[in-house]
Amino acid sequence: MKKLFLFVSLLFFTQISLGQESARPKVGLVLSGGGAKGLAHIGVLKVIDSLGIKVDYIAGTSMGAIVGGLYASGYNAEQLDSIFSHVDIDALLQDYTPRESKSFYEKRNDEIYALTLPFNKFKLGLPSGLSKGLYNFNLLSALTQQVSHVRDFDELPIPFLCIATDAETGEKVVLDSGVLAQNMIASGALPTLYSPVEINGRLLIDGGVVDNYPIEELKLRGVAIVIGVDVQDGLKTRAELKEVTSVLAQINNFSMIQKMEGKQKATDIYIKPDIKGFTVVDFEKGKEIIKKGEEKALEFVRELAPFGNSNKGKSVKINSVDSVYIRDISFNKLENFTRSYILGKLKFKSNTKVSIEQLQKGVLNLNATQNFSSINYFFDSVEGGERLVLQLQENKNNAFLKFGLHYDGLYKSAVLVNYTKRKLLAKNDVFSVDVILGDNFRYNFDYYIDNGFYWSFGFNSKMISFNKNISTDFDNGNIFGDLGINSVNVDFFDISNQAYVQTIFAQKFSTGIGLEYKHLKLESETVQNENPIFENSSYLSVFGFAKYDTYDQKYFPRSGWGLNSEIKSYLYSTNYSNNFERFSIAKGDFSFAQPVFKNMTFKLQTEGGFAVGERSVSYFDFILGGYGFQQVNNIKPFLGYDFLSIAGDSYVKLLLTADYELFKKHHLNFSANFANIGNKIFDRIDTWFEKPKYSGYSFGYGLETIIGPIEIKHSWSPETRDHHTWFSVGFWF
Repeated sequence: MKKLFLFVSLLFFTQISLGQESARPKVGLVLSGGGAKGLAHIGVLKVIDSLGIKVDYIAGTSMGAIVGGLYASGYNAEQLDSIFSHVDIDALLQDYTPRESKSFYEKRNDEIYALTLPFNKFKLGLPSGLSKGLYNFNLLSALTQQVSHVRDFDELPIPFLCIATDAETGEKVVLDSGVLAQNMIASGALPTLYSPVEINGRLLIDGGVVDNYPIEELKLRGVAIVIGVDVQDGLKTRAELKEVTSVLAQINNFSMIQKMEGKQKATDIYIKPDIKGFTVVDFEKGKEIIKKGEEKALEFVRELAPFGNSNKGKSVKINSVDSVYIRDISFNKLENFTRSYILGKLKFKSNTKVSIEQLQKGVLNLNATQNFSSINYFFDSVEGGERLVLQLQENKNNAFLKFGLHYDGLYKSAVLVNYTKRKLLAKNDVFSVDVILGDNFRYNFDYYIDNGFYWSFGFNSKMISFNKNISTDFDNGNIFGDLGINSVNVDFFDISNQAYVQTIFAQKFSTGIGLEYKHLKLESETVQNENPIFENSSYLSVFGFAKYDTYDQKYFPRSGWGLNSEIKSYLYSTNYSNNFERFSIAKGDFSFAQPVFKNMTFKLQTEGGFAVGERSVSYFDFILGGYGFQQVNNIKPFLGYDFLSIAGDSYVKLLLTADYELFKKHHLNFSANFANIGNKIFDRIDTWFEKPKYSGYSFGYGLETIIGPIEIKHSWSPETRDHHTWFSVGFWF
């Protein structure tokens, strides 16, 4: 009888407990859009977690969709705080692609042009957005990898939906199924800042355009109690409308403010953090904004407490995924690019275990080509692993005009105009021609067929000219001695034509071989003799090269290393001076950069080269001096000496630089370089391994700008006691 009583009692209390659970009102959370101000949602969620409130449904728009989607996928508020405190703010707002993801061609493309505009049918255009948002998509895709197979958002740890706008019709689009990361990105695609996102054939932009506080969607799903967090602005005054982002927000707010009165009344617990003074792009002030959300939510503890359990906060274990086994790779049919091209850029193949970081780098490699206006991906589960499904939208703009500016002490002022055309003759190809106008006319023509992992083909033609007073005669002083002078004004003219093949070695090194036909002419109108022409010959050579470059940026690197080596054999010459014999030149350059403490970077560069053969052409000797110019042949910078000051058929050089970033993009640096240079210096180890014969030092200031670095360096040499101040403006070309 006693056992029967205990059983009946247990059954009775269980029914009461179940009845209480079923009687618990369904709690929904609506999170508005607001850009960076939406980080206040995280502060509110901290309070919700601390009270142990179980959220049954989440609806969000724009930043509310991103925070809400991550919360729905299993993260708690503390984890979200940690995630957003480590986000790269510049990358979040720009179409950021790490430099290491770019090929050598793409690195050059991004490091000489200040402005790029679409140019089709002789009409200039503008991009659909400043950013494709790929950094954001990669970030959200990695963070939601644990729910990557969920296609119905009702099956997430917390059911979820978000709002986007059809850019063509202006209709509201409710997103409650598909790829979670892709849907969150679409909801936050702020017009002009981010490009639209295509989902199921619809071109979607920021949901805040039509519904920035989707409370009605929660009500339709049976939510009884709505907790709403509103980070929208009121209307701004004329004095506050100073930036493009504030004007865009104002336009959007006209209709939203009219609708909010009714939406606010329908909200059971309406929380509006005090974030006046913050803008939609103030992500760097994230900690302050999150704190504002927490402070406001604490004012509502009495209202929130009945729906929580003070002994229980949200604690969902996230099974982090750091790698996937890619069984297969598929993508939509492409008109202009082959499968080998896509795989070559991804740098991994099917039946390969790939880290999430490696996957993201592969996608960024594709983005770096600028051949795709949109890149999305997701995973389908297949036997033995995952199928990576890429959704690639080819860039309809396949012709561009690009512009650049530069000044240095060698080439003087220069304006660069570039025309680039993709798919000119074949798939995967790119045609590019630079015309450089200014004190010295130059051009650079490139045609390249990129076949990814397979051999790629290229042709390059360039002409370089400059006029300069120089203190070397390329002939060990013999010419100067005969003429009784110690410097001469030289007109330098070089035109080179190269055909080459190259490939990727070990998925990192670029290696290749090729043929070069070059014409070199040096003359001086100031030389008082019968023949002012020093050199006027054409040369045929074969060459091979290997390159490697992982620097995070070219001009003020914080980390990375690089290798650049080449050997070139001169086989034939028209022999203007009647003294040509076959010879070769080998050269190599190794460097690395390493941060030593906050804002301070140390860079080391060592290089050397030598000629092989009984006699080389002195005009191809290594010639050192000056700073801030694009190198040609073997003319190289050397601090402390004027341009083209010291020469020899072999040399070794060391450059040490300490760079301190005083403020963001403002650099102070100190450099020291040392060299031994002469003829056949490697024949005896004591000739080149002895105390450096040449040295120079410099203090400098550099500023990173949209047109490239602006630098000033004051340099001196203890050997000559000469001082030189170099100015360099813009990307080097």
